[in-house]
Amino acid sequence: MYRYDEFDAKFVSERTAQFRDQANRRLSGALTEDEFRPLRLMNGLYLQLHAYMLRVAIPYGTLSGKQMRKLGDIADKWDKGYGHFTTRQNIQYNWIKLEDTADILQALADVEMHAIQTSGNCIRNVTTDHWAGAAADELADPRPIGELIRQWSSLHPEFSYLPRKFKIAITGAPHDRAAVKVHDIGLRLHKNAAGQHGWEVMVGGGQGRTPMIAVTVREHLPENELIAYLEAIMRVYNLYGRRDNKYKARIKILVHEIGAEKFRAEVEAEYAKHPAQQTQVEEAELARITKYFAVPAFERLSRFAPHYEDARRADLEFAGWARNNLAAHARDGYTIVNISLKPEGGIPGDATGDQMRVMADLAERFSFDELRVSHAQNIVLPHVKLEDAYTIWKELKTHDLAAANYGLAGDIIACPGLDYCALATARSIPVSQAISRKFGDLAKQEDYGPLKINISGCINACGHHHVGHIGILGLDKKGEEYYQITLGGSSSENASIGTILGPGFAAHEVPDAIETILNTYVKLRDRGEDFLSAYRRVGPKPFKEALYATA
Repeated sequence: MYRYDEFDAKFVSERTAQFRDQANRRLSGALTEDEFRPLRLMNGLYLQLHAYMLRVAIPYGTLSGKQMRKLGDIADKWDKGYGHFTTRQNIQYNWIKLEDTADILQALADVEMHAIQTSGNCIRNVTTDHWAGAAADELADPRPIGELIRQWSSLHPEFSYLPRKFKIAITGAPHDRAAVKVHDIGLRLHKNAAGQHGWEVMVGGGQGRTPMIAVTVREHLPENELIAYLEAIMRVYNLYGRRDNKYKARIKILVHEIGAEKFRAEVEAEYAKHPAQQTQVEEAELARITKYFAVPAFERLSRFAPHYEDARRADLEFAGWARNNLAAHARDGYTIVNISLKPEGGIPGDATGDQMRVMADLAERFSFDELRVSHAQNIVLPHVKLEDAYTIWKELKTHDLAAANYGLAGDIIACPGLDYCALATARSIPVSQAISRKFGDLAKQEDYGPLKINISGCINACGHHHVGHIGILGLDKKGEEYYQITLGGSSSENASIGTILGPGFAAHEVPDAIETILNTYVKLRDRGEDFLSAYRRVGPKPFKEALYATA
């Protein structure tokens, strides 16, 4: 795990002191809200419907136990006892007082964390595969590159005032768990015919009111050229991106309007202006960073873990959790533990201070002191011995963290919606809770198989509804909340944007509508066929007919 050096620590502490002064001036009335707004946003502080909201960056989703414990302590001391993990590997506190914010930032700085660039028209938190460094299918750990990009982009003088916010996602595996095709820049590691690693560079993906899948501008970029090439992309965007209309300012609009070929040519021309030796600094820094992501001291273990197998046979509840929430690790005898933050009837992504401390303890005892935050709003223990899985499950169960629904219908992604967000037009949380209760039965969820249900409370798509297998978008219609349903979205390597089925539904009608869709899938699926594959085979027609049969 990357550790701050002297420069990092000084930089974050000085930034906290600056913000303390700015907040004090706002509290004294020396600054108006209009004057204070750009200052607080540069430190991740929003003013939402009921209170200030602080968004804290978790670079590439990686946390130590000490850091997670601090997040829990902040939730208890300065919020209402919980925090909300987001779809971009951040955590948000929704009930912050302005007079406490500088103390919170200092508490974060004490454990090498901050909220810088979690807002504003700059390069936001860099996200990665939450199984990085552990997944069995991975080519290489993408987090050193993530850290290099974080350092390069933090307060970059040329890219701090872009036309709009900018998001970069990275994966080092062929199966995309980082949603790289729906980011402004997506990076995916490949191995070419000569066995050399290189980065596929994709640009212009995104969701919101104009959802788009990114286009590839380089198939196989050598790693030592990556930062220079990213700079070329950013310069083209900075030069040509629109600043007159924020709804048309994202890079996806630029790529769409001038065309992928023209955009690619502009980037290559910009890249050609810079000498190759410029990459030497980045190469040396990447080598330094990589040492912090060294492979943990794994034991040499057998693939067969007798205690784990005995527990699965003896305890069917544990067996269900193990079946759904454990994933293949690259090392024999180890597993990846996915902790679902989606208990039946719960709020997706929320965790209490106590739960955060429990997960911190488990990471320190059983997972080389590492946790990950996933963009599906769950927590991961990346390196766990299979022999320890039963002990961990019992501890999770005691603290309402043992939902066995990872990757199933109950594993719903939802934004805060109109319960908190000033931009939302409808509530997301009550709808997600109602769906969660409707499909609480694990046997039913397992029968439906792999399924992603995503809910957003407005067109900005923080709940990533466009890429849900079943997407739900909350909208306002003459003062009433209603919900539009899309089918067929995906954020994986076969990314796609969902198709709107038809007229929307009232909130209380949504769970039954989802059940109708799933019952239709069960009737038409081929043996072993998952929901997304079945939808792609048959298209929307049978689902529309079932859903609107009585309309």
